[in-house]
Amino acid sequence: MRLMQAALVAFLILGLAACQKKQTRPDEQGPAATAPAGDATTGGVDGTTGQPAADMQTAQQQALAALKTRSVIYFDYDSSEIRSEYLQVVAAHAAYLVKYPNARVRLEGHTDERGSREYNIGLGERRAQAVRRALQLQGATEAQIATVSYGEERPAVAGSGESAYTQNRRVEIVHAP
Repeated sequence: MRLMQAALVAFLILGLAACQKKQTRPDEQGPAATAPAGDATTGGVDGTTGQPAADMQTAQQQALAALKTRSVIYFDYDSSEIRSEYLQVVAAHAAYLVKYPNARVRLEGHTDERGSREYNIGLGERRAQAVRRALQLQGATEAQIATVSYGEERPAVAGSGESAYTQNRRVEIVHAP
């Protein structure tokens, strides 16, 4: 038993010794060792991922550009239930919000022109809240998401036919700059 304890202590000491970093004086670093670009607090490295801040910003911009092509979720008539074909769109935006905790979105709820103004404001809000809940269930935080309902006030397509109605029943996911 005593031999096992001694071996464990020796193993821990060797492990700690192997983890120690060789310290060098600043004058020993040579001309090739220059500080990375960035602010003084992070040394140019993102504090959450360890990536250089410039690379992280570029990656975030590229991810956002890909999401902007899929930022509208359409709904059935008089419904605030997210249709199954848009679950992947919501999941992609949620993954983005989880990966980039500084990112913010505004969910804009819209309806077609049928129904009273008050009813449509409420329906647009229920649609935006449904998307909010779905994003939060997948890891986005409440602080990252704002909602607004425009009801029938901002149609995507003018007209009074079913094709116009279909395009106006939506939630737009707008990423804050």
